[in-house]
Amino acid sequence: MSALPRTSPKVSQAVAFALLWIAAVVVIVPVAAILAIMLLKGGKGLSWELISSVEEGLLPAIAGTAALVALTALISAPFGIAAAVYLSEYARAGTLVRLIRLAIVNLAGVPSVVYGLFGLALFVTLLQLGRCLLAAACTMALLVLPLVITASEEALRQVPRRLREASLALGATRWQTIRKVVLPNALPGIITGLILSVGRAAGETAPILFTGAFYGLTHPFPRSLGDPFVALTYKLFVDATEFPHVEEAEKWATAAVLVALVVAMNLAAAVFRARLRRARRW
Repeated sequence: MSALPRTSPKVSQAVAFALLWIAAVVVIVPVAAILAIMLLKGGKGLSWELISSVEEGLLPAIAGTAALVALTALISAPFGIAAAVYLSEYARAGTLVRLIRLAIVNLAGVPSVVYGLFGLALFVTLLQLGRCLLAAACTMALLVLPLVITASEEALRQVPRRLREASLALGATRWQTIRKVVLPNALPGIITGLILSVGRAAGETAPILFTGAFYGLTHPFPRSLGDPFVALTYKLFVDATEFPHVEEAEKWATAAVLVALVVAMNLAAAVFRARLRRARRW
C-alpha cells in the first residue's frame, strides 16, 4: 500500500497563514462595518452641545458612567489581586485549587443579567443599600472580578522565577518578595487587565438596570455613593425602547460616545502598560 504524499512545510505554513487571515477578516470586517454605520448615522447628531449639556445632553450620563467605572475598579482591584496572589504564589496544586479555578471560569461566563438579579437580591434588598451608585458598583465588581483575577494571575506568572529566587536568597521572606519584587514587575499586566475588565463594565446595561440606574433624575449628578445615577448604556436603552420620539441620530451619537469612552480606556491601558514596561526591564 503506497504511502500518502507528505505536505511540504511551506505549503502547511501558507495554509495556516491563509486561515489566520481569514479568521482576522471575519472578526474585523463586522466590527468595522458596525463602527462605520454608527459614525455615519450618529455623526449628524453628535455635537458639543449634546455632549456638554446637562438637561438635554450626555454630560450626566458620561459623569455617571465614569463614577461607576472608577468605583468598580476600586472595589474589584483589591479582591481580584489578592485572589490572584493566593492562587499564583501560595496555593498548592490540589482539588481545592482546581475547584476555585473552575468556579472562576464558570463565573466569567455567567450572563450579566444574572449578576444584576443577584445584586438586586444581595445589595439592594438584603443589605438595604437601595438602588444607588454603590450597589451598582458592587454588582459590577462581582461581574468583572473573574476577569481581574485571571488577568492578574497571568501577569504574576509572567514575572521570571529567577527574580523570586534571588530575593529569597538574599534573605527576604515570601511576602516581602511578593510585595517588593513580584507585584511591581507584574503591575503593567495587572493594571491593563483591570482597565480592560472595567471597560466591559462600562458597556453593561442589565446589572445597573436592577441596582442603581435611573432616567430623568432631579439631581443629574450623584452627590454620594447612596444616590442613583444615569449611565450611557442605560440612557441608550431607554431612548431606544421607551422614547420613540428621540431622533435616531441622537441614539447613534450616544452609542458613538460610549464606544469612544471604552476605546479611550483601552488605549490608556496600552500606553500605561508600555510606559511601565519600559521603566521596569527584567
